[in-house]
Amino acid sequence: MSTRGASKQIIDTLLKWDGIEAHRHRFGGTEFRIGKREIGHIHGDYLVDIPFPKKVRDEIVAAGEASPHHILPETGWVSFYLKEDGDIRRAIDLLDRSYQIALKQKRRT
Repeated sequence: MSTRGASKQIIDTLLKWDGIEAHRHRFGGTEFRIGKREIGHIHGDYLVDIPFPKKVRDEIVAAGEASPHHILPETGWVSFYLKEDGDIRRAIDLLDRSYQIALKQKRRT
């Protein structure tokens, strides 16, 4: 199951964010980076994978906002499946959370 046009909407939105670049992801799809740091990637119109510090990832999973990563469930990564139109906004919000963490860490260096 997927949400038609989700990838385009997400890509178009993220490319408006300061410092975000889109690249081809090594396992397919589109990867979003700020500098060298990946803030997440999208696989077609059905799946977004996003890295977080493990503590934040645990909070997101506990709140039911995303699932543990579909391949690496013990890491800080989450997987978010795009099943309905409202999921596009929820995916963008999660990606923004990862982006904000990356910005804070970039300012410290």
